[in-house]
Amino acid sequence: MEHKRIDKINYYLEIADTVLKRGTCLRRNYGAVIVKNDEIISTGYTGAPRGRKNCINLGYCAREKLNIKSGEKYELCRSVHAEQNAIISAARKDTLNATMYMVGRDAKTGELVDYIDSCSMCKRVVINAGIEKVIVKDKNEPVGYRVINVQDWIDYDEVLEEKVKKIMEE
Repeated sequence: MEHKRIDKINYYLEIADTVLKRGTCLRRNYGAVIVKNDEIISTGYTGAPRGRKNCINLGYCAREKLNIKSGEKYELCRSVHAEQNAIISAARKDTLNATMYMVGRDAKTGELVDYIDSCSMCKRVVINAGIEKVIVKDKNEPVGYRVINVQDWIDYDEVLEEKVKKIMEE
């Protein structure tokens, strides 16, 4: 029987999938791995700031208790996101032109999160870290992952677009 070797993208996505298992969110856990020149620079997962109690230890999620939809009012979330934790653990010189690999899973079911997209706060941090692209595991894609060019996040500022639209509608 011939051994089929895993390709590099799926190799790093598998590592990100393992990293997310350290996550402490009761809703969704994400794992992030920053890679440059085929070397892992840092990893990060979803969890409360060091020294603070995690949601899994408290036994509740404040955003869930308040019925806050996914993608809204992140200021009420206890967690530091996986992207942020990975970037915090790296030097900027190492994140410049690097690639971030990400996987997300539902904390209750373990199912992959469909169509992962970083929140607007994480996008800003990724941009400032100089990361070139983000590759996310996505079961809806024919190859099983999606490549996001960070330049697209720079070119389109969804926060400004959404806020301006809301103001104009009022």
